[in-house]
Amino acid sequence: MDTILVHGGIPLSGEVRVSGAKNAALPLLFACLLTDEECTLDGIPRLMDIRTALRLLNELGVETAWQAEHRVTVNAGHACRFEAPYNLVKTMRASFLALGPLLARFGKARVSTPGGCAIGTRPVDIHLAGLQRLGATIHIRHGYVEAEAEAERLTGADVSLAFPSVGATENLMMAASLARGTTVLRNAAREPEIEDLADLLGAMGARIHGAGSDTVTIDGVDALH
Repeated sequence: MDTILVHGGIPLSGEVRVSGAKNAALPLLFACLLTDEECTLDGIPRLMDIRTALRLLNELGVETAWQAEHRVTVNAGHACRFEAPYNLVKTMRASFLALGPLLARFGKARVSTPGGCAIGTRPVDIHLAGLQRLGATIHIRHGYVEAEAEAERLTGADVSLAFPSVGATENLMMAASLARGTTVLRNAAREPEIEDLADLLGAMGARIHGAGSDTVTIDGVDALH
């Protein structure tokens, strides 16, 4: 369709329920990997990307269930796998957000890059540089990021992002929530979904300050709920 023609002059009335935002919902789903307790999320839109995220969580051994039209429960208490395969990550770049939570909680992760072996087409270097600052050892083999935390736990650090990437900010916020010590993210993204993620992490017991500004401080805790 090249043209949309609107004939005005007719009064409008009624109510419309605004859908939950996909870009806010996706990181919240992956944040549930940070705890072994069940989380309930409301306002989740029923979209293809949401279904893909739930499939990926199921691949990791996470139990998910729709409790109502827009309410989903996520229980990662029995998560037993640490690989996000290419066939899912390639269809939705946000699947890469599994990396930070897996690394933080389990000390290891193997996640496909969004472009598979064509790493340069959809770079994730800002994510990886930040995780390395937190003490992760990272190797890229056959299109997969293989990450491992020293002593099985990340360590807080001062991290300056090359540009305010939303995905990198989210990945690092989640990873730093379970790291030892304090992490400061500078030049952080300021989109509303960053504040939504901080609200959820805070409800889970994380200590995060400054979400929505260009400097976010995260004091790591031993466990989330």
